[in-house]
This record gives sequence, structure tokens and C-alpha cells, in this order.
Amino acid sequence: MDIYLAKTQGFCAGVAFAVDIVDGALKAHGAPLYVYHEIVHNTYVVNGFRDKGVIFVEDIEEVPVGSRIIFSAHGVPPSVIKKAKERKLKFVDATCPLVTKVHNEAVKFSEKKYETVLIGHRGHQELIGTSGYVDPEYLHVVEDDDDIENLDIDEDAEVAYITQTTLSVDDTKQMLNKLRAKYKNLVEPPRSDLCYATQNRQDAVKDLAKFCDVIIICGSPNSSNSNRLRETGEKAGVESHIVDTAHELDLSVIDGHKKVGVSSGASVPRVIVDDLIQRIVEKYPEAKVHSFENPEKNIVFKLPEIEEALK
Repeated sequence: MDIYLAKTQGFCAGVAFAVDIVDGALKAHGAPLYVYHEIVHNTYVVNGFRDKGVIFVEDIEEVPVGSRIIFSAHGVPPSVIKKAKERKLKFVDATCPLVTKVHNEAVKFSEKKYETVLIGHRGHQELIGTSGYVDPEYLHVVEDDDDIENLDIDEDAEVAYITQTTLSVDDTKQMLNKLRAKYKNLVEPPRSDLCYATQNRQDAVKDLAKFCDVIIICGSPNSSNSNRLRETGEKAGVESHIVDTAHELDLSVIDGHKKVGVSSGASVPRVIVDDLIQRIVEKYPEAKVHSFENPEKNIVFKLPEIEEALK
């Protein structure tokens, strides 16, 4: 058996940015530390922080007045920041800089009074956060092709679009083509809202699908980008599975396969991938592990002044 690791492994820069902010806040001020929503969508990471005294909340009202809080990598609407200030909370915004880019686009489109189509998964924290930056009068959330067909916007109107950053590249392309066909005055962002990490990971799975006969994705059930990776493998015609932890994998699914591809979501720590490989090698001692150079190894986002902000 040959095991091939996708060229993208470990945290993307946005996840590393958020995780380092929480680590830095704990180091500077200790527990308790509050985080609004899960800092990233990964069970291992979230449970690790809980063990260190981090308290995850779904409502700012749950946080005692004057406490310290971190906003998650997925971003929060302006209303949450306003409430935090009203409660005199000391906060650091760990929103991924690439999500912040989409927020800025949303504000500009609303200032120009463009009808704004937001493509994403309803209920996902990133979409909820981004929605808050669009004037409600101009906001139209769409999740699939049918939603686009049902949009009740004048076809001659100036229509702009923005997207959730963690969507499938291929699915989004199809939806954008539908928008372009429907609205002749469609205004597009200066560059794609889909983040480089999402694109890289989906491309890496497509590469694995060219020669692997089964693909295992490491990722949590609530991780949008991890689920898109499994779908990418399936659409390429390769049996694909997603597991939250190494021990969750039923090793029988790789029985009879000669080339096993392994990839992981952008919020998955490398240790989970390493544990998975170890489990497979324990069952197949002769298995050879192949890896490739990670194209993201030099991408880093500058951290804010954490200690000062939380004083």
C-alpha cells in the first residue's frame, strides 16, 4: 500500500492567526477567557482550549461585564461588536483577514446601494457575520442554483455578489455563471472571495483523485471546508470519507486499496493527520508514505497587539 499526503496539511494562515491569538491571550492574562463561537471548526482544537479554561459562548450577554473575549475566525456582525462595547468587554477580533476583505466589500456595495447577493450556507457563522455588513434592504442570501433562479431583483439593476470564503470552487463557479447570465450589470469583487487555502486544498484533493483509489479527509462534521473536500473527492469519482479523529476511521474502508490519499481541512492540526497515518501503518506495516512540499508554508498573517488590547 502507498499512502499519499495532500500537499496542503496543517492549519491555514487564517486558522493559525486565530489559534495564536487565543494562545497569546491565555499566556498574557490566563483564564477565564471567553471566545464568541468556536474559534475554528475543529473538535480537537476547541476541546484543547476548553481544557485550558477557555469558555465558548453563543451570546455576548453570557459574558460578564468587563471580561476578556476573542471573536472567532469566522467573523462577527457589527451588532456583536457594538454589544461587546456596551458591556465594556476587552476584545480582540480573530476574524481571518480574508473574511475581513469580504466584509469590506460588503460595506462598499451597500454604500453604492447595489443589490447584493451573498452566496453561502445559511446558518454558517461566517455567513451570519458577513450578512451583518450588508444593508438589509439590499441583502439576498442564496445557497444553490434554485435560489438564484428565484431571486426577485430587476434584471436591469446593478447587482453585486460576495461569497462565503470556504465554498467549493466548482459549485461556486456554476452559480456565478448563472448570476452572470441573469444580470447583465453584475458587479464582481476585485478578486475571488474564495480563500487561497480553500482553493489549494480542493486542488490538492483533485490531484490525489488522479491516482488514488480511496481518499480520507481529516475534518470535523461542522467544518464547511472539510466537507467540501470530501465532496471534491467524490465528484472526482473516488470513494471518499471524512473523520474527526484518527480513531474514528473504520480501517476496513481501505482494505483492498493500493493507493490511499489523505487530506485535511484548513482548521485541522497536523497531529490528527499524523495519528491517522500511524493507525494505517500499524495495520499495514509495509505501507510507504509519500508527501509533497506545502505551497502555503511561508504564508503568515501578522498578529495584533493581544496583551495591550486585553488590558
